[in-house]
Amino acid sequence: METESEPYVRLATLRQLHTVMADMNTARSLADTLQTVADGVVNGLGYELAAVNLVQPDGDLVVAALAGNSAAEALITGRTGSRESWERRLNMGEAWGDLRFIPHTEGWVLDEDDVPQWYTDGPEPRFEDEWHPADRLFAPMYTPSVPSGSCGELIGVLSVDRPRNGRHPGAWGREALQMYAFQAAIAISNARLRGNMQRALVRLEREQQALRASEESFRQAFEYAPSGMAVAEMGGDQHGRILRTNDALCRLLGRPASSMRRYAFSDLVHPEDIGTLLRTSAEGGRAELRLCRRDGTYVWVSLRNSVVADAADGPRFLLTHVEDIEERKRRELQLAHRASHDSLTGLPNSAELRSRLAARLCARPTAMEPGVVDTIDAAYGEVVAARNASANGYDVNAYDVNGHGFDYRPVPDALDAYDHHVHTVTPEGERDDGTKGLAVLFCDLDGFKSINDRFGHNAGDYVLIEVARRLGGAVRDGDTVARLGGDEFVVLADGLGRADAEDLAVRLRNEIIQPIRVDGRAMRVGASFGIGWAHCGMTADEVLQSADERMYVEKRSRPKAHRRAG
Repeated sequence: METESEPYVRLATLRQLHTVMADMNTARSLADTLQTVADGVVNGLGYELAAVNLVQPDGDLVVAALAGNSAAEALITGRTGSRESWERRLNMGEAWGDLRFIPHTEGWVLDEDDVPQWYTDGPEPRFEDEWHPADRLFAPMYTPSVPSGSCGELIGVLSVDRPRNGRHPGAWGREALQMYAFQAAIAISNARLRGNMQRALVRLEREQQALRASEESFRQAFEYAPSGMAVAEMGGDQHGRILRTNDALCRLLGRPASSMRRYAFSDLVHPEDIGTLLRTSAEGGRAELRLCRRDGTYVWVSLRNSVVADAADGPRFLLTHVEDIEERKRRELQLAHRASHDSLTGLPNSAELRSRLAARLCARPTAMEPGVVDTIDAAYGEVVAARNASANGYDVNAYDVNGHGFDYRPVPDALDAYDHHVHTVTPEGERDDGTKGLAVLFCDLDGFKSINDRFGHNAGDYVLIEVARRLGGAVRDGDTVARLGGDEFVVLADGLGRADAEDLAVRLRNEIIQPIRVDGRAMRVGASFGIGWAHCGMTADEVLQSADERMYVEKRSRPKAHRRAG
């Protein structure tokens, strides 16, 4: 019968096949596509029941769609069969091209496996090619593969039951089912791709929304931050150039945002703080430095850097947080000034004086190695001279107790540091030999105690303040005037010869003895000066003691009347 009407069967089947294939490719989702595939087998290819068994990520196959029998659909849809059981089905029975037919005479071995199945009731077949209720026909679906014609990865299996004519499908029916399975695989793959793309688009849209929200949050946090914020370029020729600033930073520096974009922080930092800025690491670096305002003044700020990436592999920017610490720095400087300066006169105090003096001196290095005499008995100048006569890179650090020869050893770091220090020298003898040194003038006021006794401590304090002012006005920039305590002052003047120091003492004494008016009353104090000289190898206390002793010598040598206040 099928042979006689073969052309008509083919034409009708092609039309139906075209229709159901068109339906498959217009489904909106993967679930719709799977159901359309199952419906197409029943409606277009003439089978009473069809199921789509879809491969899951774990490899097992689930009944994803079923058509032709509502009872069967309710019973087995969603149930899973193991990949092992399916592989056994696809490797047994008769191969009809890509199809696999398992007749009822062989299928009984599959009755106890875990693959969900349903049998359509019907009478026993009377003819050889008549369909038996226990016959099974499967159409594997593979992903399209290159080269064309080869099988790709298994994505599912179409299982069909009982053709409506009750006969095993002929050659054309088998070809139609095989073609349909191939197109169904394409439709399912496309549906999955569309689903993945839709999910990706939804995820991308959510990420973009989150990014927009994050950017808006950053913009608001950046723009309305109470402290200064800036974004600068990182890397390249324009590294450090300011790209964006907030209102707080513009107000802090007194500069409009448009002009800020012409600068880098290195253009605005105080010249003395350039090194601090360059040492600041870009990766979370922090520094305290001064930035220049539009009016030319400087403000102390705390500058903290963070690196921000524009995208996964995009350019990186430097986010800089600038906090005004001017008030804190002012308090710190005030505290430091109070710790190092006299509260009454504002002059450096005793501790600061000793610190400045010690900074100009260096201690003589001594040998401390085991087995070597620790004390150098000879003058250090002799040791240095001996070293200069020795081989390059060696030093005569010590000699034995009996003086029988020098011990040559590599030059120690301490001596290197000593040699590279700018040494403080002392004019020799009582006459001026042209040598310039660090003069230490120790000043003690004469007659000050009587002012305190007669007029009170307030008057005495005023006198001390005025003497400090006069001393400070009579010395050079770079010289130090300090108050040791009570009525004692010290002047450090570097680069003076012996005659220069004596002239300076005379000028300072003449400044001090001028009348000082306190509450309408003229008061006078005198001054005794002792001139000491600092040189390397001395301590600060030794230098001050030397000047103090010379001051007392000078005070005792003058008549008492000349020392008393007028």
